[in-house]
Amino acid sequence: MKKLKRSERLVELTQYLLSRPHTLIPLTTFAERYQSAKSSISEDLAIIKEVFQEEGIGELQTMAGAAGGVKYLPKAHEARSRAFIEGVCRQLEQADRILPGGYMYMSDILGEPQTVSEIGRTFATLFADVEADAVMTVETKGIPLAYATASYLNLPVIIVRRDHSAVEGSAVSINYVSGSNKRMHTMSLGRRALKEGSRVLIVDDFMRAGGTIQGMKDLLAEFRAQVAGVGVFVESGDVEEHLVTDYVSLARIQDIDTKSKLASVTLGNYFPMDEAHSAAQ
Repeated sequence: MKKLKRSERLVELTQYLLSRPHTLIPLTTFAERYQSAKSSISEDLAIIKEVFQEEGIGELQTMAGAAGGVKYLPKAHEARSRAFIEGVCRQLEQADRILPGGYMYMSDILGEPQTVSEIGRTFATLFADVEADAVMTVETKGIPLAYATASYLNLPVIIVRRDHSAVEGSAVSINYVSGSNKRMHTMSLGRRALKEGSRVLIVDDFMRAGGTIQGMKDLLAEFRAQVAGVGVFVESGDVEEHLVTDYVSLARIQDIDTKSKLASVTLGNYFPMDEAHSAAQ
């Protein structure tokens, strides 16, 4: 790379960091890349760190010593995430989203890149310190959220299949019971998809009673893997008992009236309940 002016170096350096989250990068890498002294690179990083913090982009961690360097951690401020999810809740309450049987149409929201990216950033903020090795979801609607989350954590994505595919090679399949309708289902994961002993973050788009997520947890047990955390975009509040209790949700469907086409959607358990909302409950 040709030697850049400082303004050009700051732009290129910022882009380099943004594209490599949760990666420790030695200062020598930047010094060689930009043909600049480490002292100059340190000054650049100090400027970028300040801007990242002020604008809510994330944190820039610096580590001293021979094995040190700099690491970019994407973070979303809670106030920003709260405002964003509140807006999503209002979208979900639209009358034309209510489907027969008390279901809710969310495919368009899960198809919006900016929305999915913001959800992924929120999950990545929440699970930044769980030291996961991979992000797991089950096909199909949870896939965009898993990839968005994984992109901010710089982790691979593992997709659990409803039916085994020959292209996956040998696989582990289990039966699980849906928590909502008590029906038996099957899920499968190729043996090459996950190393034994891995720590896995589970992300899914919707949880009613938690049967699918419990199925993924049981599947991970077959690989002797550990659950690093469970993140759910929307959970249903119309459930007497959840099969999974250790999870974080961003939004919660409190009630759906199919006759009047009215729905009540609130913030999930990730967000502290304010006093006014707590009193209303």
